[in-house]
Amino acid sequence: MSEPLHYDVVVAGGGLVGASAARALAERGLRVALFERRYCGAQASGVNYGGVRCQGRPEEQLPLAMRARRLWDRLPELVGIDGEFVRSGHLRLARREADLEPLDAWSAMARTHGLETEVFRGAAFRQRFPWLGDGAVGGSLCLSDGHANPRLVSPAFARAARALGADVRERTPITAIAHDGVRFQLTAQPAEGDTLRVSADWLLNTSGAWANHIAGTFGERVPMHPIYPNMWVTEPLPKCIGHNLGVYGGGVYARQVERGNCVIGGGRGTGNGEYAQPSADTTRAVMREACALVPALRNALLIRTWSGVEGETPDNNPIIGASRTTPRLLHAFGFSGGGFLLAPGVGEVLADLVTQGETVTPIDAFGIDRFTQVASNAALA
Repeated sequence: MSEPLHYDVVVAGGGLVGASAARALAERGLRVALFERRYCGAQASGVNYGGVRCQGRPEEQLPLAMRARRLWDRLPELVGIDGEFVRSGHLRLARREADLEPLDAWSAMARTHGLETEVFRGAAFRQRFPWLGDGAVGGSLCLSDGHANPRLVSPAFARAARALGADVRERTPITAIAHDGVRFQLTAQPAEGDTLRVSADWLLNTSGAWANHIAGTFGERVPMHPIYPNMWVTEPLPKCIGHNLGVYGGGVYARQVERGNCVIGGGRGTGNGEYAQPSADTTRAVMREACALVPALRNALLIRTWSGVEGETPDNNPIIGASRTTPRLLHAFGFSGGGFLLAPGVGEVLADLVTQGETVTPIDAFGIDRFTQVASNAALA
């Protein structure tokens, strides 16, 4: 066994949230180590749909979402590439007239947070979006939203963290973890080489769908379960999707990249909590709905399907913030399929909490005790 290593902060999990946090902390001059059991960005962070979307989020997420959105405009400065980020606008479609009222209400709420959207209906909707089919009767357009390539963005944050001095260790799972009353004591096992002994003043739990392994170690296991988003991509097509698309109430989402391929998703794949695979039946069913929304997709060839493993919480909000049982333990997981946009902002928030003890971005709604307190009450009943 090697000699012990000490860091100011250990980040457990090399997805986009963990890599963003490692980059932000290293930039602020801290000694940081990031441990990833596989490869950085190889799980949900690297295989998600790629939507960079503020629209449609619950109000409690908007301050964090808008902080994160500003960072997406700085990707070349932050990580050295643009990640194929395109400010395409996000069009949230209404399938029926009754869906337009909640779109109006959301637009009014978002405006109080400084986010502008415009709701279209009737003849104005048809005139503005002639490429849409009869499956939609209106929609809300947020021009500041967009999309990016997760397979490029997620690893880029890990490389940027390493370039700033973070010790990024892939294929190195953490095998044991404890707090001795002063510091965190960990062991990690590289794929090659001796077992590592590590101590740290801070521990960041950014382990995605597997974060309960750490949360549970410190008495904070939450009712999170794995989900397997179902996605696919078409052959290159002539330009047919003008904006990143979503649907009020969910069910299907779609975007078209510069090469002409259309990335489409909806429904769930299958998995065992560790690995995921897409569902052919789900793909066929959702593709029919996608064709009703965008007729140009009819007869398009699908060239690849995929899925990933993400953690979903009961209220679909993430867990972000301090442990209630252990000093200097921070959690950031459970993004429920909506973490791609948020991750750079979450990394900055975690860096704030480590270096300043607080953050200007409201995160009270994401406290882990909203679930652990419920669990305690249930146990007493």
